[in-house]
Amino acid sequence: MVVLATVELESHLGDIIMSMEQTLTIVCKLDPTLEQIKKLDGTLKGFADACNYANSVVNPKITNKNRIQAEVYKAVREEFSLSANLAVRACARVASNRKVGKPVKAFKPTSVDYDARIFDYREKDGTVSLTTIEGRERIKLILGNYQIGKLKGRKPTSATLSKHRDGQYYIHIQIKDTPPTPEKTKEVIGVDLGRRDIAVTSNNDRWDGKQLSETRDRYSRTRRSIQRKGTKGAKRLLKRLSGREKRFQSWLNHNISRSIITQGRATKAIIAIEDLTGIRERTNQQPRSKTERRRSNSWAFYQLRQFLEYKGIKEGVKVIAVSPRYTSQTCSTCLHIGKRSNKNFKCINPNCKQHNLSVDADLNGAKMIRLVGMSVSHPETRNLLSCSLLDRITG
Repeated sequence: MVVLATVELESHLGDIIMSMEQTLTIVCKLDPTLEQIKKLDGTLKGFADACNYANSVVNPKITNKNRIQAEVYKAVREEFSLSANLAVRACARVASNRKVGKPVKAFKPTSVDYDARIFDYREKDGTVSLTTIEGRERIKLILGNYQIGKLKGRKPTSATLSKHRDGQYYIHIQIKDTPPTPEKTKEVIGVDLGRRDIAVTSNNDRWDGKQLSETRDRYSRTRRSIQRKGTKGAKRLLKRLSGREKRFQSWLNHNISRSIITQGRATKAIIAIEDLTGIRERTNQQPRSKTERRRSNSWAFYQLRQFLEYKGIKEGVKVIAVSPRYTSQTCSTCLHIGKRSNKNFKCINPNCKQHNLSVDADLNGAKMIRLVGMSVSHPETRNLLSCSLLDRITG
């Protein structure tokens, strides 16, 4: 019989640090005139060309924006007709791109970064002022109640002009807020993530993954059918299908994360989730069918974690990530390793009240994540994680 040791888990526990300031992006559709469209397109192209130029002539090892700017600023302004601040933003874009894991090889004319000196939002008439390669332009916004409410009384200082795949122009306005400080609490809600059930909480709330799996399988069949044609029209259709599938996944993850964070706020609880970093690499090493590999690789667990984290910051709910090791194989009542088979879990400890009882494996895992989360958020309880304490916690 193996008892799960708290010490073994401690070295694998992660804690998400709550940010002191949160940036919220408000996406607003632009309503430019035909003349303004020409200026926006010219600015998008000039900005992308400037980024590509700076990226090609500056040593790839240089990632500091000031050093990049010192080398190419003058040439960028003269060659691509950018204003001083647009040239500075182009250099900063190249620098930030070089710092990511997989930097892009070529910048496309799809977006431009703006700061307070070249961008302005005016609430009274719902317009934005943007610097283009042909001077300043004031452009009308198409705003809904959500955007109006979020921008009311605000003076945003940064934004990104973007041309979406549908050919429409949008301004992504960034506003900064100081989120509420999470209250000190002893309550923890554990969340077990999976494919059959996308999420299961220790309170036995669950979100079935059947609809998502069926939707992804349907898109996969459609893609295979279209790919056989190999025409340009087929390729364009594949892009549209990919966008629809991603939007459906995002919509679903938004709803799930909103429900979990709302519950955490209502009960003043910490949300404990699994740290599934690297799970794709580990699962891909196992022998599986092509269909199972596709389903696993399309599992958007990291996006769900991101949604939980930023919604938690916004609502003052602390979100912590804990190691998933043995959480699905450990009895949440006695901490003994048991037997898991698909959706069922059995504790084989004869002294446990759940001995030989078949319980929902995901619910048991969520309760175990809750217990590990308690040991993270309340260090004083780590040495007390014994069978008798767990009986009181879960009893």
